[in-house]
Amino acid sequence: MDIARAARLCFAADYAAARAKFRDACRVFGIPVESHVNPLPGPRGEELATDSAWVGPEDAAHVVAVVSGTHGVEGFCGGGAQVDWLLGGGSAALPPDTAMLLVHAVNPFGWAWLGRTTEENVDLNRNWVDFAEALPRNEGYDELAAHLVPAEIEGPGRDAADAALAAWRKDRTLHQGLRAVASGQYDHPEGLFYGGSGPTWARRTEEAIIDRHRLAQRRSVTVLDMHTGLGQYGYGEPISHMPQESEARARVMRLWGESVTEPARGNSVSTVRRGLSAFGWRERIGAHCGFVTFEFGTFAIDPVIDALRGECWARRRGLDWNDPVQARIRHAARRAFYPDTDTRRGLVLARTRQCIRQAVEGVARS
Repeated sequence: MDIARAARLCFAADYAAARAKFRDACRVFGIPVESHVNPLPGPRGEELATDSAWVGPEDAAHVVAVVSGTHGVEGFCGGGAQVDWLLGGGSAALPPDTAMLLVHAVNPFGWAWLGRTTEENVDLNRNWVDFAEALPRNEGYDELAAHLVPAEIEGPGRDAADAALAAWRKDRTLHQGLRAVASGQYDHPEGLFYGGSGPTWARRTEEAIIDRHRLAQRRSVTVLDMHTGLGQYGYGEPISHMPQESEARARVMRLWGESVTEPARGNSVSTVRRGLSAFGWRERIGAHCGFVTFEFGTFAIDPVIDALRGECWARRRGLDWNDPVQARIRHAARRAFYPDTDTRRGLVLARTRQCIRQAVEGVARS
């Protein structure tokens, strides 16, 4: 299927439509879908669920997993790529002894509400820590907490908060600012990048899917976790947080080569962070799990951070689908993480097709 037609067919206007497209595509090819239903409804009363589909032999030694919606509203990108893979005949091109695991809408609450966090206001990609241990502190975030989520989202209070943030950033690089704000924090439940006080429903669902498909018993597992927001517009940057001397890192480098960036080496749009899904999947599966975050760039960092600040303010106020101020916040978040244009959708599909093909073909070569 050509990219222009696929872009029209595979992407959706909202979570409910995206879920329907994914399930319909699986149905066309006779692929069973397993649904993990979230305990909360969506803003229009719709059912929320993480849907997963296993394609290929049940006892496959090698598994490639594509995950969408870790950060809710970012799911438009990954969900469209998953539907494109299905409709493009990806199941017929799998090598022997290889299966594909598609995990659609890991965080359906965030996607449906056009936000990035879970129903617990948790950043799922900071939630994979051991809550039996002392939680890490983030003194840089402590310093900025009141300014990041001001009492007023508009007006003098917001202006004062923005001025304070601008003064703080004046003598710091972009990466220094991102490390302080985005690396994860566990002391401000109403703030940005909050890692939670325990495993979220979404994390427990991912763990159940990992166990259900016995991924720890496979010979190799390669995970592509689809995200949007940072980096060059439309380009999907493969980011590895795998330990430097590990076989998992070596596998990732074999699959995607020198295009792989690593926050630990300072050559990525991302920074070193706590509680990432990459760490959780690898710990639960084992050393044979290679995990890459594909970050599809949208705009400059300021609109992205502004969208997150607005989401936190709305959470503190109480989510209201009909509130006009919150509607503007949701619109800004949707645009920040999913620029809804044919050009953008085409760029995403061209890159995701390449990335998934490299993973599948690389597994076959190994």
